[in-house]
Amino acid sequence: MLAAAPVARGYPNLLVGHESSDDAAVYRLSDDQALVATTDFFAPIVDDPYDFGRIAATNAISDVYAMGAKPFLALALLGVPLGKLPVEAVQRIVAGGHDVCEKAGVPIAGGHSIDAPEPMYGLVALGLIHPDKVKRNDRARAGDVLILGKALGIGILGAALKKGELKAKSYRQMLESAIQLNTPGIPLSEMEGVHALTDVTGFGLLGHLLEVCRGSRLEARVEFERIPILSAARHLVEAGYATGASDRNWASCQPAVTMPESWPVWRRKILTDPQTSGGLLVACDAATAPAVLEIFAREGFEHAAVIGALERGEPRVVIT
Repeated sequence: MLAAAPVARGYPNLLVGHESSDDAAVYRLSDDQALVATTDFFAPIVDDPYDFGRIAATNAISDVYAMGAKPFLALALLGVPLGKLPVEAVQRIVAGGHDVCEKAGVPIAGGHSIDAPEPMYGLVALGLIHPDKVKRNDRARAGDVLILGKALGIGILGAALKKGELKAKSYRQMLESAIQLNTPGIPLSEMEGVHALTDVTGFGLLGHLLEVCRGSRLEARVEFERIPILSAARHLVEAGYATGASDRNWASCQPAVTMPESWPVWRRKILTDPQTSGGLLVACDAATAPAVLEIFAREGFEHAAVIGALERGEPRVVIT
């Protein structure tokens, strides 16, 4: 929908708006400081209110990290169906968001609440960064290596959860991934060899990688077997579990994607699986890749992996 929205012009200090489908807006405050601003909120994807608050807050802050910035302030956005949700549940949602922000070193300094048909929660998240160190999603270069920070499969696990068929161990795996803060974005902003950065969220790996390809005017080549997948999700997607959003994502990106026609449908479902609080997607030169992987390892991202590379060509994704 934003494709048809007017582009803000005549604001020289607006370094990043919505024109490149990037993760957050960036506004230059001075020669050595820029403000990163983003917002995100959604309805519960898990039943536990505390876990919902944690996931929603982690997801919102992720877009600040995806620009390479350090978050410093947040405002809470809360929708509650008045008289239909116990006060204790609302308090647990807010507590979950608070605890994630505490871990990130971010105070929730206020916010806004409304009466809504269903519960909703999220944040306005603000960050700071040097204007020269902003990592956009449209600055990748031919020859860059692609690194994915988290394993895929959150949407698939969520689909199984909604049907009451997600085991406790698999739920813990989903939660552990969804509340892991994308803190590597901060040190990645310091690396000249990192050319583009985004996070994989609602449009799935294919959708967000295509944004990088289109913005950078490059072709991506990805090796499916290198893509990290949550072990519980691999089993469930092969059994047919997936979200409706996965099919919508595929419909929007299919014309620009090439993959073997003989592949089973579950592989495509993995590639288009919408991620809530998904991992960072990094485009960096080959010489920088080991250092990038070291940062992910140091920050506790055990699934981070090189999944492919970018080259000159029409903006598209080729999966092998």
